[in-house]
Formats: sequence, structure tokens, C-alpha cells
Amino acid sequence: MKTKIILLGPPGSGKGTQGEMLGGEFGFVRLSTGDMLREAARNGTPLGIKAKGYMDSGALVPNDLIINLMMEKIASLGDGTGVIFDGFPRTVEQADALGERIDVDLALNLDVDDAELVNRLTKRRSCPKCNAVYHLDYNPPAESGICDKCGSELYHRDDDKEETVVNRLNVYRRNTMPLIEYYEKRGKLRTVRGTGDIDGIFEKVKETVL
Repeated sequence: MKTKIILLGPPGSGKGTQGEMLGGEFGFVRLSTGDMLREAARNGTPLGIKAKGYMDSGALVPNDLIINLMMEKIASLGDGTGVIFDGFPRTVEQADALGERIDVDLALNLDVDDAELVNRLTKRRSCPKCNAVYHLDYNPPAESGICDKCGSELYHRDDDKEETVVNRLNVYRRNTMPLIEYYEKRGKLRTVRGTGDIDGIFEKVKETVL
């Protein structure tokens, strides 16, 4: 089984959902760059304090600091625990830096058309307290506007509004698409069509991992 997996795909392609399902099925730990940075900053670790300084000033956290945080997290896991990199690398430069420290087994690319992505993202609603995510069509909360898990009021993130969504997709195509070619050249890329039934997509994802 492949145990070091990078999830690729545009915003709204289902990376988070598929990453969680892989975690539930096989015990993979999902390493989300944003979550890790916030956790380290909250915990006040030496690396977290450094990261917080960049974050508070609005500057980009350097690649080596992010990768060191990842290595620290991986070292804390049990031997043989699979990890999923979600949100990193975003550029070829970051992929090179990561490759110097970790031997990636698989780059899993979820392919979804832009029109479908805009529909998914603009109808997404998020919980500010527990970070649960819903969709008005595909996965609505039991009570309109209220989180099923913690009862908080859901909100429409600014970056899920249409103008911002289109811009995010353009940024993705420009900056992150080269990673597909990068990992394809190295024989690490597998592409799964990320449309249709979520469980059906997951079956295809599992085939690439096993």
C-alpha cells in the first residue's frame, strides 16, 4: 500500500472528503498545511512560534518551516502510519523541497470541470466552530443554516463566493497545474475523475492506493 500520498486537485474537487475517507478506511493521517500551522501556533512549539510570526504579519510561511512542521508531525506518528499531504506542495519549488526530505509514493489528482467546481463551492456552507462543511444540494444540514455536529450557525465563506471562486481556480491552474506534469514525469501521478457519487469516487481512489 502507498503510505505517503499527495492530494492534487482544484478547490472544491473533494480532496478533503476523500482524504477523510482514506483516513477512516486505512488510518491515514491527513496533513493539512493550514491546520498544522494553526495547531503549532496554538501549542506554542518552537516551530509554531516562528510560523505564527509570519502568519501574524501576513507573510508567507517559508517552505522549509512548513516541511519541518510536517516532519515533526510525521515523527510523532506510529511506524508505518500513512500520511496524506493536503494543500502542500502547491508549486514545483515546494515539490522539490518536499522531495528532498520525503519519498512520495503517489500524487493523486482529482479531476473536476470548472463549471462543477463553481457550483460546488458557491453552495458550500461552513461551521466556524468545528470546521464541518456542508453543501446546499449534496450534503445539506438537517436544520437549515445550523451545523449538525455542534449546533453553530453556518456561514458562507468569502472565498466561496463566485467572483472569488473563479479567481481561486485561475490561480490554481496557473500555479498548481504544473505539479501534475511534475509528478507524471516521475511516474507518481494517478488521476481519478472526481464527479458522481462520493462512494463511487472513493472506490476509484482506493484502487490507486492499494
